[in-house]
Amino acid sequence: MKYIFIGLVFCLCVLVGYIFSVKYTKRKKFFSSLITLADKLSLEINFSRERLKVLIGNFDSASKKNLLGVDEKFLEYLNKNCELTADEIFKKATILKQDEKDLLLLFFKTLGRSDVENQTKEIQSFVSRFSEIKTQCDAEQKKYGALSMKLGIVAGLFWAVIMF
Repeated sequence: MKYIFIGLVFCLCVLVGYIFSVKYTKRKKFFSSLITLADKLSLEINFSRERLKVLIGNFDSASKKNLLGVDEKFLEYLNKNCELTADEIFKKATILKQDEKDLLLLFFKTLGRSDVENQTKEIQSFVSRFSEIKTQCDAEQKKYGALSMKLGIVAGLFWAVIMF
């Protein structure tokens, strides 16, 4: 019975470390998918001149799930089903910092507001900002993601030794 309890405590500590490390991985995937979406919008606006609703609706489903519903809320806004506010659009995106939310909100508010040439320049400007944030997310994920897992394992081993 004692060994089972020690095993459960160890697994719990490792699970807590894993949960903390997932946050950094999700942030990294979010910004990678956001950059992909912005690049697609930039290309499609220049060449196909399709409407924003269609472009965002046809976005790759594998990358779409990493956007944490932000794209879906923007589509709802385009369909006039909701208002474009930070509270509404970032309901599921709890992993974002406030300045990142402000930047994303500005990005979505500027979409479709100017001519094709200026729109493409604005999107490329946002892509460069998103790339900087993604670089920071990569560094944080390497540093803190691995650290959380290791701390979870060390904490589990510590408690296993103490209880043994």
